[in-house]
Amino acid sequence: MTSAPLLRIEGLQVNYGPVRALHDVALAVHPGEVVAVLGANGAGKTTLLRTISGLLRPVAGAIWLAGRDLTRLPPHTIAAAGLAHVPEGRGILGRMTVLENLRMGAYTRRDGEIDRDIAELCERFPILHERRHQPAGLLSGGQQQMLAIARAWMARPQLIMLDEPSLGLAPRMVAEVFRMIVAIRERAAVLLVEQNTRAALRLADRGYVLELGRVVLHGPARDLLTDEGLVRAYLGRRAAQGGAA
Repeated sequence: MTSAPLLRIEGLQVNYGPVRALHDVALAVHPGEVVAVLGANGAGKTTLLRTISGLLRPVAGAIWLAGRDLTRLPPHTIAAAGLAHVPEGRGILGRMTVLENLRMGAYTRRDGEIDRDIAELCERFPILHERRHQPAGLLSGGQQQMLAIARAWMARPQLIMLDEPSLGLAPRMVAEVFRMIVAIRERAAVLLVEQNTRAALRLADRGYVLELGRVVLHGPARDLLTDEGLVRAYLGRRAAQGGAA
């Protein structure tokens, strides 16, 4: 990579009480990249995203976004700096309509292009247009996930972090969600936590593997995808056979 990293993390350490959850994690995401973070349950993937977005405070290390030090900033300031976080569980506003959820994503914007962005999303993903006046809580799980990603995109962030976007979805909806990720990378870099290992690596430019809070492997996604020994060692037998880790 010749460009400076958009997101840069160095020496990140995070504790849950007396337990060290992340150990000296270093990671980078460049503009326009999709970077996958992989690993078994309990490896520290969600902890990493929560720390980047300011929901957890590290005990050591530093986090920069576009050269700005985010390490000690509160979540709302980090979001305003250009980072959007779609957590596991989606966090949609179930009583609000699809359209109202999309507008909430643009709450901090002061430009005149919000309606244009909504129209573009609805054109690319017709289900959002079809369901635009329905309460978001009535959508299927896959539709809710698409809405959560679209709502994050409405903030026009520099970086979108997605935590297990395919979790619990039917295969058809998994394909739709990953198609959406391909679309949003045109506007923002993506940091993707995902247990659907092969799907994530096929989409990503680079990958990092976490094990017990440490980065044990990283490199181009195509290299991680084709090295069956490494996939089996760090992500489990099911990943090596094509399933989720």
